[in-house]
Amino acid sequence: MKQLFLLLSSFIALSVHAQDTIGIFPFNKDIGSPKMKGSATYDGVAQAYTLKGGGYDVWYNRDEFRYLWKKMTYDFIVTANFELTGKEGNAQSKVGWMVRKEGDPASAHISTALHGDGLTVLQWRPEAGANMLVPQDERFFSKRNVQVMQLERRGDVFIMRAAGYGEPLQIVGYHEMKNMAGEVLVGLFVCAHDSNAIAEARVSNVRICDPVPMNNNPNPNRAWRVGSRLETIDIFNGKRKIVYQSVGRLESPNWMPGGKKILFNADGLLFTVPVAGGSTAEVLNTGLAKRINGAHCISSDGKMLGIGNSDGRWPNILLLPLSGGTPETVVNEMPAYLHGLSPDNKAVVFTAPRKDMPGAVYDIYKKSVNGGQAVRLTDSKRYEFADGCEYSPDGKYIYYNASQRGGTMQIWRMRPDGSGKEQLTFGAYNNWFPHISPDGKWMAFISFPPETRPNVHPAYASVTIRLMPVSGGAARVIAYLYGGQGSLDENSWSPDSRHLSFVSYTTL
Repeated sequence: MKQLFLLLSSFIALSVHAQDTIGIFPFNKDIGSPKMKGSATYDGVAQAYTLKGGGYDVWYNRDEFRYLWKKMTYDFIVTANFELTGKEGNAQSKVGWMVRKEGDPASAHISTALHGDGLTVLQWRPEAGANMLVPQDERFFSKRNVQVMQLERRGDVFIMRAAGYGEPLQIVGYHEMKNMAGEVLVGLFVCAHDSNAIAEARVSNVRICDPVPMNNNPNPNRAWRVGSRLETIDIFNGKRKIVYQSVGRLESPNWMPGGKKILFNADGLLFTVPVAGGSTAEVLNTGLAKRINGAHCISSDGKMLGIGNSDGRWPNILLLPLSGGTPETVVNEMPAYLHGLSPDNKAVVFTAPRKDMPGAVYDIYKKSVNGGQAVRLTDSKRYEFADGCEYSPDGKYIYYNASQRGGTMQIWRMRPDGSGKEQLTFGAYNNWFPHISPDGKWMAFISFPPETRPNVHPAYASVTIRLMPVSGGAARVIAYLYGGQGSLDENSWSPDSRHLSFVSYTTL
C-alpha cells in the first residue's frame, strides 16, 4: 500500500509533454481565426501562464480569442489570479475563465471576464449561433480592483465569484445552462477586442478542482477518490506553488527545521518531501506508530516530534526524535488530539472531549511530557467547543479557536495557565487552527464559510486562509482553496516566517 501511494504520487510537471499542452491544459489554440495570431507560454518555476490573443471580441453570435483548455465532465470549481499586462489597449480587452460546449467559434459558452478598464462580468451565449445577451442581462461586479475570479459548475448552474487582493470572494452572479451538461471545455482565454491588436495577460495561482459531490454520495458510475496538492504560499505577494501531488489524501503539512523539507501525514504514516519539489516522498520512521491521525508538531529546538496515534482505544499522544525512532507515550488516559508543544518543550497542549459534559463538548488541556495529571485550561459548556491550541513562540500565550453557545467559531488566546482569555477575531466566518509565525508577527488561520456549523470543520469545502498581525488589525485573505480539515491543522510556517504550506483537495 505504501509503495502504491508513492508510485501514484507525483510532482507537478514543469515541462511540455505534448505539442499543444501548456502547463495543465492539453489544448491551446486560437478560436475563430483572429487576424492577429495568439500564443501561450507556461513558466514552470513561477507556475504561471502568459496568454497573448487577438480577436475582434467574444460577443454577438461568434467569438475570436486565444484559448487554453481541458475537457471536464463533472462539476468543478476553477480559480485563478488575472492581470492584463500588455501595453495600454482597448478598454474592452478581456481575460478570464471560459466554459464552452465545443471549440466552434459560435459554440454555447459561459465566461468570466476581467476587462481592461476593470469591469468584471459573467456573460454567456445560451445556445450555438445565438447572440450574446444584451448588457442588462449580464452580471456586472461593481468593484474595479478585481484580481481573483472563480467559476463553479454545480449541476446546470454556473456561479461566478470575484475578489480584490486580500478580500473574501463575493458572488458576482449565476446562470442556469441546461445545454452545458456533460463534457465541456474548461480553460483560460484572452481577447484583444481589436482585430488589429494583441492583448497580453498573466494568469497565476491556477487551480482546477473537481469537488466532492454535495451530498458526499459518489456517482456509482465514477471512480471517486480524493487527491491532494501540497502547496506553499508567499504571504507577502500571494504566490502559490504546488510542490507535490498525490491521488491519495495528504494532511497537516509541517515545515521542517532548515526550511528544505516539508513533513506531512498520509495513510497513517509521516512523509517528507523537498520544498523545491520532487517525485518521491520519503517515509519517516515512527516505529510501531502506524496509525498517525494527522496531528503532529515539531519541538522548538528541532529535535523532537510529537504525534497523535490512533492505535489503541482512542487517539493518544507520543514523542519521538524528529530524525525518527521509537515513540514514547505522553498521553493515553483520555482521547487526545495533539496540537502543540511548549517552547521549552516541557508540555504538550491538546484537545479532548469532556467526560462530565454530554453534547460533544471539547476543551483544551495541558500535560507535562514527564507525566502527571492533565490540566484543563478551558471550561466549555454544553454545545460549546475549544480546539486548535498552540503556543506562541515566546511562550506567553496559547492561541486556540472556540465557539460559545449560538456563536461562530473564533480565534482566542489565553495565558499558559488558562487565565486572561481574549477573543481576537469576530464576524460571520468560522475560524480554526491559529498558527503564529516564528518571528511572532503574524497569525494565519483557516476560515470556513458562514453556512458551516461552528463546531464542524469539514474536509471538503470552499475555504480561505487568512492572515492578520499578532499586534492587531484586520485579517486579509491570502489563499482561496478547496479544503478544510487536513489543509492547515498544524503549524506550517517556514523558518523565515515568509511562507506557509497547506494542502488543497480535488477528486480524481
